[in-house]
Amino acid sequence: MEVDIVLYMKEPPDEALLGRIAGGLEGPVEDLVRKDSQFKKLDLVADDYVGNADAVVGLLARRKALLQRPVLVRGDIRGDGPLQACVGRPREKLYEFMGGGG
Repeated sequence: MEVDIVLYMKEPPDEALLGRIAGGLEGPVEDLVRKDSQFKKLDLVADDYVGNADAVVGLLARRKALLQRPVLVRGDIRGDGPLQACVGRPREKLYEFMGGGG
């Protein structure tokens, strides 16, 4: 399998790409957001992002460190077509998305 690794802190996805990832995500869109100490420090409320792709995309465009990782994406991220995406947590999701058994 050929892969490209994108270091999101060095090459953060813009709002348009985040929207395409959110639109093609397998699973809840709120899974793209890390609910870690930074999330809590910013006094964010997890329920504000449940099922709300616009809120998730807006937050991640402003706070790239809150992007959950890894995120696997199928499709041309440099284009504008649809994507398929998966948050690789738990690890078994990575194998399922890649078509393996784990």
